[in-house]
Amino acid sequence: MVTVDKRLAVNIAGVDWVTPVTTASGTFGFGLEFQELADLSKLGAVTVKGLSLQPNAGNKGQRVVETPSGMLNSIGLENPGCDFFKKITLPMLKRKNIPVIANIYGHSLEEYEAVAKALDVDGVAMVEINISCPNVKEGGMVFGTNPKTAAEVVRTVKRATGKPIITKLSPNVTDIVEMALAVEEAGTDAISMINTLLGTKIDIERQKPVLGNVFGGLSGPCIRPVAVRMVYQVSQKVHVPIIGMGGIMNADDAIEFMLAGASAVAVGTANFVEPGITDKIVDGMLDYINRKGYQNISEIVGLAWK
Repeated sequence: MVTVDKRLAVNIAGVDWVTPVTTASGTFGFGLEFQELADLSKLGAVTVKGLSLQPNAGNKGQRVVETPSGMLNSIGLENPGCDFFKKITLPMLKRKNIPVIANIYGHSLEEYEAVAKALDVDGVAMVEINISCPNVKEGGMVFGTNPKTAAEVVRTVKRATGKPIITKLSPNVTDIVEMALAVEEAGTDAISMINTLLGTKIDIERQKPVLGNVFGGLSGPCIRPVAVRMVYQVSQKVHVPIIGMGGIMNADDAIEFMLAGASAVAVGTANFVEPGITDKIVDGMLDYINRKGYQNISEIVGLAWK
């Protein structure tokens, strides 16, 4: 463990982070898997993989395929469930003294409520809502593509927990600003963006989709310009902090998101390429503010449009 320069400290929705860097859900396990590969004490928070009320085995068939400058994943939100996380994983995470962000998902408002209540416990600092899940009761509509249903999820989770709420926005929408304003009005304490873009890959020899689930989430540097554009747009319209993500591979990418208006960033696909990359990103961000003469990293937030 190292002492992190206080000039990198940020406050996100009332929670103090020693740096503005967290991990994107689903790319860093539960954090413990990376403790021998990355210095967890340099992270502002650890965002764990998506949790459901009951264990979920995930999708069948091939789940990941590399694409130009990125990857497609169709894991299917595999996880051991809330009870396992609370009894086995969370006690070990608490000993790391790092804010833990529990990413949650459900297929109905009742499921979101139940998971949020189950994780309203000591050791969970914040709750991130994945609203990119099919709403079974509404004929397969995805919560995150409709402002009304997205707001309903936020209000439901807000009533079920005393933790600060982060709402993770899907880019697979017509108007990302409309979505952001809807969840802000519903009471979200922060916004994380963006989730993966929807894509697929066809095997030309088999003449069939590569992924067992046909479609998957596209991530990596190929989506970064889209993500930066969306953060740039949304940050000028909302008043809650934004956690920017989407293809961050180095410190320059992270700084770009903050200049676009993000108060913090999440590193995802890069963890698969270089498991200790978050260390380098934190060090690079410190080098940047030293070179530019800033007293705190937060001074750069939104400078691209202010």
